[in-house]
Amino acid sequence: MAVKSRMVLAGAAVGVLFAASAVAGQNDRPPAPAIPAAAATLLAPDAVFDGRDGIVHRGWKVLVRGDQIAAVGPDIVAPADAQMITLPGSTLLPGLIDAHVHLFLHPYNETSWNDQVLKEPLALRTVRAAANARATLMAGFTTVRDLGTEGAGYADVGLKAAIAQGIVPGPRVLVATRALVATGSYGPKGFDPGFDVPQGAEEADGEALVAAARRQIGRGADVIKLYADYRWGAGEPSRPTFSIAEMRAVVDAAHAAGRQVAAHASTIEGMRRATIAGVDTIEHGNDGTLEIFALMKGHGTVFCPTLAATDAIERYRGWRGGSPEPAAIVAKRASFAAALKAGVAMCVGGDTGVFSHGDNAREITLMVAWGMPPAAVLMAATSGNAAALGIADRVGAIGPGMVADIIAVQGDPVRDPAVLRSVTLVMQAGVVVRRP
Repeated sequence: MAVKSRMVLAGAAVGVLFAASAVAGQNDRPPAPAIPAAAATLLAPDAVFDGRDGIVHRGWKVLVRGDQIAAVGPDIVAPADAQMITLPGSTLLPGLIDAHVHLFLHPYNETSWNDQVLKEPLALRTVRAAANARATLMAGFTTVRDLGTEGAGYADVGLKAAIAQGIVPGPRVLVATRALVATGSYGPKGFDPGFDVPQGAEEADGEALVAAARRQIGRGADVIKLYADYRWGAGEPSRPTFSIAEMRAVVDAAHAAGRQVAAHASTIEGMRRATIAGVDTIEHGNDGTLEIFALMKGHGTVFCPTLAATDAIERYRGWRGGSPEPAAIVAKRASFAAALKAGVAMCVGGDTGVFSHGDNAREITLMVAWGMPPAAVLMAATSGNAAALGIADRVGAIGPGMVADIIAVQGDPVRDPAVLRSVTLVMQAGVVVRRP
C-alpha cells in the first residue's frame, strides 16, 4: 500500500507540475497575461449590474483598491493614483458563480464516464482539471463549487491549493473531494462481480458514514456531498439509498465542522429524505413536484436544477433541440416549472463537466429560456449562489468592501443573457486576468 500511495502522489505531483504548460493551449487565442493590481483601478463601463437589486444601473462606475471594491456609483472621480479602464458598450457584473461543477470530468461525448474514472491516469486528469479551471475563470466564473472528483480522490484539494498559490489560474474553488455513496449503489458498473472495481465516490453506510465525512473534512473537503438516491443496477430507475437517519448524522457532523452538505437527489423520495435530514442544497431534482419543492422551501433547502447537464446528455444521444422533446427533457421542464411555482430558492450550477468547462453560462441561458426572469437568474448566479454557499460576505456582489471579482460583457445581460457566453473582461481579486 505504501508503494501504491507513493505512485499515486507522484502522479498527482506530475499533474500539478505540468498544468501550467497544459493550460496555455486551452483556447485558440489565449487572453493576454494578467495585469498586476494597481494601487487603484477605476472601471468605467456603460452600466453596472450589482448582483443584489436586479437593476442595470446606467452611468455607474466601480473603484477598486487592492483586492477590494472601494466604491460604486455614478459620481466617482478617478483618484490621482488610479488606473482607468474604459469599457464602452459594456455592463459590469460580479464574478459569476457556478455551484455545481466537476473540474476532473470532461464531456461524455469525448470519453464515457466509466472510462474517465477507470482508464484515464490521475496525472492526466489533474492536468486536464487545471486547464478546465483556467477555461472557467476566463469565461467569467470566479468562484465554483466542485461536487466530487469522480474517482480522482483528493486531487481537487491539491488543485485548489495550486490556484490559491498562483501556480495555475482558476476560480476560487470549494471542494467536495470524494463524495459519499451507499455501498453497491454507484459505479462504474457492468464488470465481473468477482472484481472490486474502483468507484467514482467513497462507499460508506450507517455509522461509518459519519467517520467517512469527518475523514473527508480532515483531508480538505469544504462541503460534503451525499448521493440520496441512485441506480442500483444498469437500466434501473434511481431509488433512495441512504435513510433519513444516516443523512441527518452526516449533516450534524458536517455542520458542526462548519461545512455544508449537498445531496444528489432525483427522485421524490430521495429529495424528501434529504430535505428532512437537513441538507443545504439538493442537486438535479429531475422528478420534483410542487409538493416536494414546497417542502424544500419550508426547510430552507436550496435547489440546484442542473438543466444544462440533462440538455447535454440528450443532445449526445441525438436530440437536436426540437420537437418532440425526449422524455428526460419533458420531465426536467415540469420539475423546473414546479420549482419556480413553489418559490424555492434556486442556485445556478450546470453540472459542468458533463459539457465543456468554459461554457458554464449554458445553465443561465437555459434557466431563462425555461421561464425564470433574466434578472432573477443573474442574481441567483451571483449574490444568490454566494448566499447559498455561505460566502456572501466576500463575493457575489459589486459593493464596497467586497472582493473585487468583476466581469464585463458587451451589451445588457438582462435583455440578452446570451452575452454572458462572451465575457470580455475578468478581474479576480483586483487583478485583471482577461481584458478586451
